[in-house]
Amino acid sequence: MVSNVLRKEGSNLRLVSSDGSGEELSGERPRMASAFDDTELLAAVRRGDTSAAAAFHDRVRPQVDRTVRRLLGRRDNDCEDIAQMAVVELISTIDAYRGECSLDTWTSTITAHLVYKHLRRRQTERRLFSNILDADELFVASPHRTGREAMARSAVKRVAHHLDKIDPNQAWTFLLHDTLGYDLREIAQITGVSVAAAQTRLIRGRRNLHERIAQDPSLANTFEEMERCR
Repeated sequence: MVSNVLRKEGSNLRLVSSDGSGEELSGERPRMASAFDDTELLAAVRRGDTSAAAAFHDRVRPQVDRTVRRLLGRRDNDCEDIAQMAVVELISTIDAYRGECSLDTWTSTITAHLVYKHLRRRQTERRLFSNILDADELFVASPHRTGREAMARSAVKRVAHHLDKIDPNQAWTFLLHDTLGYDLREIAQITGVSVAAAQTRLIRGRRNLHERIAQDPSLANTFEEMERCR
């Protein structure tokens, strides 16, 4: 069992394993499923096969749930409603899926777009990123690394606090790219902008966040202490 932490590397903050392996994690993006099985399933859904629709729901729902929980926060009361809306959206737009990426990636991107629109309508809610980057959701308890995990939790809370203070579009782009592993093309689709605009937001978001981190001595010290504990 490992815990995940945000590691400061160059211009990025990466979600990585804290088991000492340094393995980078891409949020909760699962492995690609069998292309043959997915192709047959999609063809059956497009033909209007009702039994295939049920199988399609079972196929995509775990990825939908992972994406919703990761972007909305596990404790958010809207998780179930958004997940159901995402499945409906996937079925209604299934003809738009051309197999240019895995079904898991397409599912995650469409779901993330719904979550993004939902949260844009909830802009009056404060501490958005503090809620999403809930430290308790990022870690698996380990009796052998309690000190490092405590520091990691503190660092994540501080990073979330700074994300809440910068431009929301820049913060979202940073979170989607550097923490959750979406590429710029996917982020452009999720947020409804061009790839160039997404790249600009990412660059500015990184710069603004790292400027804030540089002016936060307690956070900088935490990163240094975590590196010494590796």
